Amino acid sequence: MQYLKLPDRVSTIDELEDLLSTPYPETISDLREVDGDIMILGAGGKIGPSLSIMAAKTIRASGLKRRVIAVSRFSKGELPSRLKEMGIDVISADLTNEDDVAKLPDAENVIFMVGRKFGTSSEPELTWITNTYVPALVAKRFPKSRFIVFSTGNVYPLVPVHSGGASESTKTGPIGEYAWAALARERIFSYFFKINGNKAVIIRLNYANELRYGVLLDIALKVAKGEPIDLSMGYVNVIWQGDVNNMVLRSLKYAQNPPLVLNITGPETVPVRWIAEEFGKLLGKEPILTGNESDTALLSNASRAFELFGYPRVTLRHMIKWIAYWVTEGKPIYNLPTHYEVRTGEY
Repeated sequence: MQYLKLPDRVSTIDELEDLLSTPYPETISDLREVDGDIMILGAGGKIGPSLSIMAAKTIRASGLKRRVIAVSRFSKGELPSRLKEMGIDVISADLTNEDDVAKLPDAENVIFMVGRKFGTSSEPELTWITNTYVPALVAKRFPKSRFIVFSTGNVYPLVPVHSGGASESTKTGPIGEYAWAALARERIFSYFFKINGNKAVIIRLNYANELRYGVLLDIALKVAKGEPIDLSMGYVNVIWQGDVNNMVLRSLKYAQNPPLVLNITGPETVPVRWIAEEFGKLLGKEPILTGNESDTALLSNASRAFELFGYPRVTLRHMIKWIAYWVTEGKPIYNLPTHYEVRTGEY
């Protein structure tokens, strides 16, 4: 098995983007077994750009002639140009608009990344439209396509911290309106897949990390700023976004009907206290810890995904070291907190 060569530190946006979008040899091999173009819906979000670029790099490396089509509102002005430079077809569309969805070109493979979480408490109707109506429009538009549907570990209940995390067979138990809307997204897609016979994989993800956002960055910033860190959600799962991208593309090979459900996250149940202390050592700051660890947390068991794809290439310690350096140097971040510490499901 070949492994990604990991640098000691990541110093520039270009280095970071390259790490996030580099396909592993297994990804190139697996995608050769998947016919057709790849359309990525919601490609303008946090994960979408690097996933789109990785798909383009994978197709180029495989020597195949296929299109990668990135669809989004594209609120970030420079992103469409960057994607086009990679040979990606870019379509600006509002996926809540039935006419825009109807005009999308056919694609044998659809990766659905559209979703809304933050702001649910203030505008719940927008969350439900995004997470339920849009899936219905898209599923009706692509009745024969192979699908990857992004979902979330929030569809599970909080589980005992020593349980190893919720597995795909754990009974769903959403907490809060966002989590219920996310489960509804899964159910709506599954309904249409049952009617139309689509092969699909549902990805329940938590939490993807890179150097500009994620749970690890949230904790690092609090340590660096001397802000209190709440320990009530005392344990988390984390995974490098580049590993997520590789697993998602590889999962196209495993699409089936009924849909295959896969948890994707890191292998460790990581104490928030330990993460804070590690950042404290690297940043030269004593973390301010408040509250006490609860007996339950939002945790997922990704052993089924590891059986298919192997373990993540980027280790937890690599992520922590990279992020500590990134924060120390004052590098750009998205300023989009994950609110991982929320136990009530209110976002």
